[in-house]
Amino acid sequence: QRAQQRLQVVVPVTLAIIFMLLYLNFRNITESLMVMLSLPFALVGGIWLMYLLDHNMSVAVGVGFIALAGLSAELGVVMLTYLDNAHRDALAAGRMNSPDDLHRAIVEGAARRLRPILMTVCSTVGGLLPIMWGHGTGSEVMQRLAAPMVGGLISSTVLALLVIPAIYALWKSRGLNSKNEN
Repeated sequence: QRAQQRLQVVVPVTLAIIFMLLYLNFRNITESLMVMLSLPFALVGGIWLMYLLDHNMSVAVGVGFIALAGLSAELGVVMLTYLDNAHRDALAAGRMNSPDDLHRAIVEGAARRLRPILMTVCSTVGGLLPIMWGHGTGSEVMQRLAAPMVGGLISSTVLALLVIPAIYALWKSRGLNSKNEN
């Protein structure tokens, strides 16, 4: 009970620290919030796998979710950084005049990050699967640590590859539309 009370303090503090680091990285609240959006998607995958494996909430599960938050934010940062770079390159080249130009820049930025994101997720999940299916002394605790991370990384990857570029397109198209109206 004491450990769960500590987790009730540690989890919000961890989320606040993640947001602060994101803001320091991007210097933009909107982009920081886009990355923070990946956390609920990661939680969904972690919770589903916990349900399928019939694991209860425990301190180890809480630690797994904290680690998942960091990994999920990292995936979002990687995607958003390359979307920003592709957008900036298109602007510098004078190729940001229409929604189609924006779409091309976003596809280009997302495509550049597809392989690194998938490599990161596959290597992390590959390293966690033996822990999740292990038997022996201490394996019960380690399984509960690894399960939310595996499930959450899968759902977080879908978010990083599909949802973040879509939200980025909506956000940048607002600026493009107001520029074209002037």
